[in-house]
Amino acid sequence: QVQLVESGGGSVQAGGSLTLSCAASGRTTSMYTMGWFRLAPGKEREFVAGISWSGRSSVGADSVKGRIAITRDNAKKTVNLQMNSLKPEDTAVYYCAAVGVASRDWVPEFSNQYRYWGQGTQVTVSP
Repeated sequence: QVQLVESGGGSVQAGGSLTLSCAASGRTTSMYTMGWFRLAPGKEREFVAGISWSGRSSVGADSVKGRIAITRDNAKKTVNLQMNSLKPEDTAVYYCAAVGVASRDWVPEFSNQYRYWGQGTQVTVSP
């Protein structure tokens, strides 16, 4: 089992920045890809970004491209999602997710491809 704990959410005005962090613990000896998803009221869960075990591959959703950076530190078992130029439509609960992988560079983009999930952290962007 892998446990994931998110932090760094909060309230910010449009145009501001936030950095979300996710710390993994438990059975983390295998390779695993990390991803971020978000869930806004009345909407389906949406992939935001993901980063491979190697860190060489990362994917960002079109809705956030150019405004985010995802990084990871395997030694610290953490992954960060820096979000800039935030918009009110970015308001959502953000979830960290992980899945054990055989490929160092694979980044899945669908929620059903991830096995482990954090509890979520709220991000609220005001106009």
